[in-house]
Amino acid sequence: MSNIAKFLALDKVVNLFNIIRQNGGVRGSLWKLYRQDELKDGVLVGEDKHGNKYYENPRYFYGRNRWVEYADKYHMNYDGSQIPAEWFGWMHYKTDLPPHQDPSRPKYPWMADGNENVSGTCGQYVPYTTTRAKIEPWTPKRKSDV
Repeated sequence: MSNIAKFLALDKVVNLFNIIRQNGGVRGSLWKLYRQDELKDGVLVGEDKHGNKYYENPRYFYGRNRWVEYADKYHMNYDGSQIPAEWFGWMHYKTDLPPHQDPSRPKYPWMADGNENVSGTCGQYVPYTTTRAKIEPWTPKRKSDV
């Protein structure tokens, strides 16, 4: 691209149109912007068993050049615990090879799949207690009881 085009920031306009095209047009871009608060363009590296898609773009800063787009089944209720362990290492730069390209990655039958963190939801663990409460709530008497 010529220096005049860079001076007029036409390369940024070209990048914007590439991002919109890769994210499925204007409607798809608005949907991704709603769900993820940002639009990026990158190369699809792989997909996990839950339907999450993993992307990479070396033009972005290190630490921001790998990202995950969560499956649509999560809608707005996604978090980091929904990334499987095999992809966690790639996302956090422990390895440069995605799980499907790493032949040295062990996979034994006794290895358990990871579980999603359900704290703060209806599925959270709440222990049952048999001890009496040390503090009892005060309930005011009604006028009819007085």
